Amino acid sequence: MPSPVLNPGEKVTPWYKQFWPWFLLGILFSSIIVSTGFAVMSIKSFDGMVVQEDYYEHGKAINMVLAKQEQARALNLNADLRLDPLTSDIVVDLSGDARPEKLYLDLIFPTEDDRDQSFVLEHVRDGRYITQGPDNLRYRWYLQIQPALQEADWRLTGEATFPSESSVTLLPGGRPASE
Repeated sequence: MPSPVLNPGEKVTPWYKQFWPWFLLGILFSSIIVSTGFAVMSIKSFDGMVVQEDYYEHGKAINMVLAKQEQARALNLNADLRLDPLTSDIVVDLSGDARPEKLYLDLIFPTEDDRDQSFVLEHVRDGRYITQGPDNLRYRWYLQIQPALQEADWRLTGEATFPSESSVTLLPGGRPASE
């Protein structure tokens, strides 16, 4: 096999000093790094949103939630929730035909279930309930109020963005009262 012919005085540069091998290797290594980064992100950021249990049982639970909202609507319930930005007190004024001794408030973060928080509100007077809330509550939250931790008869829902100076109205099913 004949060797390649070189012009006199022309010097052959070794492969590792040329552009194209490094360009092609760069594409290969960058794709490995990016795919590894995506794999690490997908493993570390589990969203917890997929139901992995029996779908029939999950459907029955949805029907129970709808029944709780209908019961709250039948009792003509609604609530105004305020979070005092200075003292972090959560104050709920409940109106309607029910006055339980305690209310259970769930603050549900929309995307990360490990940030969810629960509070027990004590009845003070005339439908007013109060508890100490978290300091520095920020971002958007879903709110649920019910009279018992398990097996509640009714539930009020809503959503709020904190911090906020105004009160949040919680209704049966989170719908406006006109619907």
